[in-house]
Amino acid sequence: MKFNLMNKEMLIGKLKEIIKPYTTNLEAYENLNEDTDFINDLNINSANLVDIVLDIEQIFDVVIDNTDMERMLNVRTAVEIIEIKLAQK
Repeated sequence: MKFNLMNKEMLIGKLKEIIKPYTTNLEAYENLNEDTDFINDLNINSANLVDIVLDIEQIFDVVIDNTDMERMLNVRTAVEIIEIKLAQK
């Protein structure tokens, strides 16, 4: 599948698949939306956040620099960063 042709809902769906192994709050995971915070809502620790970024890089074939990684704290920002990276390909 060409990721640069994905719409926001598809991106969020893919992101949800990536996040699943790292979250301990299944209720927040089931209700995941653009405002969902990785750390506060999904109980994902900073080490796992790095794993998620690495998974995103591998699955979407993009490079996420440290500045973007530090901003990637919720679903909305993650989707925006992925969209920008895909558009740059």
